[in-house]
Amino acid sequence: MKDYFQRIGRSLMLPVATLPAAALLIGIGNWIGGKTTVGVFLVNGGTAILDNLALLFAIGLALGMSERQDGAAAVAGLVAYIVPDYMLNPTQLATLLHMKVSAVNPAFTAIHNNVLIGIIAGLIAAALFNRFHETKLPMALSFFSGKRCVPILAAVTMLVVTLGMLFVWPAVYGALVLFGTSIAKLGWIGAGLYGFFNRLLIPTGLHHALAERCILVQRCWYQRHG
Repeated sequence: MKDYFQRIGRSLMLPVATLPAAALLIGIGNWIGGKTTVGVFLVNGGTAILDNLALLFAIGLALGMSERQDGAAAVAGLVAYIVPDYMLNPTQLATLLHMKVSAVNPAFTAIHNNVLIGIIAGLIAAALFNRFHETKLPMALSFFSGKRCVPILAAVTMLVVTLGMLFVWPAVYGALVLFGTSIAKLGWIGAGLYGFFNRLLIPTGLHHALAERCILVQRCWYQRHG
């Protein structure tokens, strides 16, 4: 189990490595001037990375956790992420449930670019690749044998996961917001708890995941309260 979490930690380093590039672009852009053409151009370049961070996590984890670190696993990670990201969009849910967009549970506004969803998608895609990348299908379906069947299985699997999230996500969202606000209200004690858990996760390499979870909680809070 420890080895598995260490592999997750190592895999997370690939998408995490893109964050300095985003920070530099946004920082230099704001230093030049957020209203100048060059400044806006650089800030938009950095924001483009941050606005797709969950997608980077899905691909990075799928690639890093797969046995051969094959490109097919990365494609499966991409497919696994875009299925719930699209289907749980409030606009799509409003059409599916025959209601107005304003009536959709606000928890689903936090689905897009959600790092937690990206991590789940990447792990599922990697597990499917490791299990089915050598699968042999009957001659009539031989084109889809091996690695080609993995993205298809990822899409089908995430359809089931998406159906479950339709009912579970509002409760998970509420718990995350409650967790974040509770820690924030503890002041220096909350900061100490964050530091404690962060250091505790270092042997497994998952201390980066804790930082990303805090980003997720903050995003949930700001989306709820503006």
